[in-house]
Amino acid sequence: MAVRRIENRDLLATVWTWSGDAAPARVESSPVDIRTRLDAVQAAGWKGVGFVHADLMKIVDRIGLGALKNLLDDHGIETVELEFISDWWAEGAPRQASDAVRKDLFAAAAVLGTKTIKVGAELDDFRSVPGGVSRERFMGSLDALASDAGRHGLRVALEPMPMANVRTIEDGAQMMREIGNPHAGLVVDAWHVARAGSSYQGMVDVLPMEHVFVVELDDADAQVVGTLWEDTIDRRRMPGDGALDTAAFIAAMHDAGWRGHWGVEIISEELRRTPVAEGVREVFGKTAAAFDAAEDVPAFRTSRNA
Repeated sequence: MAVRRIENRDLLATVWTWSGDAAPARVESSPVDIRTRLDAVQAAGWKGVGFVHADLMKIVDRIGLGALKNLLDDHGIETVELEFISDWWAEGAPRQASDAVRKDLFAAAAVLGTKTIKVGAELDDFRSVPGGVSRERFMGSLDALASDAGRHGLRVALEPMPMANVRTIEDGAQMMREIGNPHAGLVVDAWHVARAGSSYQGMVDVLPMEHVFVVELDDADAQVVGTLWEDTIDRRRMPGDGALDTAAFIAAMHDAGWRGHWGVEIISEELRRTPVAEGVREVFGKTAAAFDAAEDVPAFRTSRNA
């Protein structure tokens, strides 16, 4: 008999999973026509998609937000996530650029029905503030950003990363408790959790579920190849193809109380070389298999079943 039954298996193809030959901090707009991409995700069974700012604005310039919304509806897309606001703690030119992205994404969210916008921590290799932003300034700025999002009917999800100033899910959870803003939450990504050295049981123990806004699935090799940044944008694996035990991550998040949709974020050279229709079909199938396996993973201790 299965340990758990995971009924909600709605999957969202995050930006890089369905963009073809595009990558973070490189060429971020997809070379593939939006209609072709939506045909592919619909055929594979996806219920949601994500857009990064550069790709979104390229599409909007061509067809407009209203036409994009109609396309999404016609293809059965129920959830749309937007990303990525960075440098929201900065000053000068970096902050001006960040505010421009914020304005664009907030406006798009109102048309596309988006509720959650992903925001970045301060990456070690892309610091906009010499010496790094102070924790006090970072948290105050996040609180202000979340409050601004709330005034627009939105919320922001911060993604802890092992190569950023918020390195672990434990630190992110503590930050959310300290800020206490209902419009500020976390992205919990299997790759970042594992590469930061956090255990899945430890994750279950610390997560404030009311502040978990986005959950993302992926896999990775046992060892990091190159820098953490290179590993995360070039060598992620599809669920079940690596050493992270994606099924156990799914089980842990379910046992912790997650009942929302599941993002799948595969960023890899291999996927970028694969035709979009083939890639999204393969990722969907392997993720579905991980859900089947997750139902048999031994239960994780929680405050409700400890």
